[in-house]
Amino acid sequence: MKNLVSTNWLLINLNNPNLVILDCTWYLPSENIKGNKVYLKEHIPGSHYFDIDKISDMKSKLPHMLPSAKMFEKKIEHMGINNNSIIITYSRPNLMGASRVWWMFKYFGHNKIAVLDGGVEKWKRENKPLTNKLPNKKRLKYITSPDKKWLTTYSDIKKNIKNKKFLVVDARNKNRFIGIEDEPREGLKRGHIPNSKNIFWGQMITKNGTLIKKNKIKEKFSKLIKYKDKISFSCGSGVSATVLCLSLYHALGIKGSVYDGSWAEWGSIKGAIKEK
Repeated sequence: MKNLVSTNWLLINLNNPNLVILDCTWYLPSENIKGNKVYLKEHIPGSHYFDIDKISDMKSKLPHMLPSAKMFEKKIEHMGINNNSIIITYSRPNLMGASRVWWMFKYFGHNKIAVLDGGVEKWKRENKPLTNKLPNKKRLKYITSPDKKWLTTYSDIKKNIKNKKFLVVDARNKNRFIGIEDEPREGLKRGHIPNSKNIFWGQMITKNGTLIKKNKIKEKFSKLIKYKDKISFSCGSGVSATVLCLSLYHALGIKGSVYDGSWAEWGSIKGAIKEK
């Protein structure tokens, strides 16, 4: 299945009984906007709200870390999802939330999943239908099959500084990456993971909120993929990194991984180490 679908494709397939639509609206904490409230106001008909902050490891001190397989299964069972479902994710105000949930399902072994290119904002501009009616809860059995190649851990990053087996690409903006801008989360040091490179996630998005063309994505990664077999993406808290992960897989078919803890973890434990 393709990693992106158009708004027209979704409109045509809106009544497909095997289709499950997930509203993954997510805002940065600093924006002080609750995604579920935006969802309740209006959403694409039939869509369920997927809260990345609540469908997470609630015992972790880090934000929205991956939940256990059992918790994930339990949290999504009322959304009408089974292992054969075709899942479409979308989000506001950009593709971050949708990309994060796309990556989560990829990690848990679900391949029939795609992101709505341009999200609900493009859908809305095109005067396609919206509603505030909640979908019926349909409980189905779902069994995860985690594919750990999609995930990078703190331990992996720490070991990689010495053995350099993969490349770390940071999705934060340049000023945060080079350490001249404070982190939005309190208590975090400035800087970046040693030996990492920087591609701001926003470079992958057009003014209309869609992903840039495949050839443009290839250009962004061209200097990096020549030298490394594996790429791991990092960011502030493991959300915007998934936009790069989606872009790489969409344009080049390369399965990157995401450092789930990202700078929220590394910046609180290690901080930046001066590179030689």
